[in-house]
Amino acid sequence: MKKREGFSLVTYLLFTLAVLVTLIFCVCAGSVSVPVKETVSLIWRAILGAELPQSTAKAIILNVRLPRVICVGFVGASLSICGAAMQGLLRNPLADGTTLGVSSGASIGAILAIAFGVSIPGIEGGGTVVMAIVFAFLALMIILSLAYKLDYTLSTNTIILIGVIFTMFAGSIISLLVTFAGDHVKSIMFWTMGSLSGSSYGNAVTIAAAFAVCAAVLLSCARELNAFAISEDNARNIGVNVRRVKLIVLIAVSALIGVSVSIGGTIGFVGLVIPHMTRMITGPNHKKLLPASIFAGAVFLMLADLVSRVILSPLELPIGVVTSFIGSITFVYIFYSSRKGRG
Repeated sequence: MKKREGFSLVTYLLFTLAVLVTLIFCVCAGSVSVPVKETVSLIWRAILGAELPQSTAKAIILNVRLPRVICVGFVGASLSICGAAMQGLLRNPLADGTTLGVSSGASIGAILAIAFGVSIPGIEGGGTVVMAIVFAFLALMIILSLAYKLDYTLSTNTIILIGVIFTMFAGSIISLLVTFAGDHVKSIMFWTMGSLSGSSYGNAVTIAAAFAVCAAVLLSCARELNAFAISEDNARNIGVNVRRVKLIVLIAVSALIGVSVSIGGTIGFVGLVIPHMTRMITGPNHKKLLPASIFAGAVFLMLADLVSRVILSPLELPIGVVTSFIGSITFVYIFYSSRKGRG
């Protein structure tokens, strides 16, 4: 009997339950707390289309917190699966979506949209989303083109090196844009530190659609990523089209990061630390690691967003500050533990 490589249906149900419980908890909690029973009732009646009485709780839960927490969950899931896929593809534990410079490229596009008021009529935040995706793809094309010129095989080390150099270059461009941003400097600076305040249901639909398409592509590449974990030569020997898989994964990661950055700004360490922590539980098999990273990333970022909202209430910290603080400490611990284990 063939051994099942992925998770069972029960495991997926438990993961989904954990995400839903975290979502409800994060929607309830805040500077103004709303009882769980009332929160669940409001959300359920809204889903059924029932008439809801006008109240402060309704305005807080349905108009402010619920769309924000949904966006946070999808952004966390997106960044986490992108990080897990990149670490598998590049066989580098320090790799995530930002390693390629794609996040920096998306940031340039989003900042240009904010600074110059780029918009698409009828689509809320459409200009920022489109600009972020376009510049994420441009960044990917530049990086892959340079890597191809230097190394026809598109080796892992070459891609990482070009990605780091591009990230540094993009940082200087962002600083230049901020200098000439005028009245938009404050909003841009807050956005670059990561913030999902003011997220709408339109944003939630956008990130959910992008996640559904790109995550499906990445999950379908789980077997190939397992082959990459040993070596590219091993993957090639068992029939994997190495260049094709690389391009598919890189394009899917670029698109998903572009949408995530356009909605949530620059949020660090999620794609780096969460796959590490998840791998300790599931092992290196990407058929388990990728789906587990999705759920873990969503839960982590929802809780991080909650901390950013309540720790200095009524002031709000940028979520990127919280993730960087938690992530840097966690990453140092993981790195130290792994080194100690080898010793």
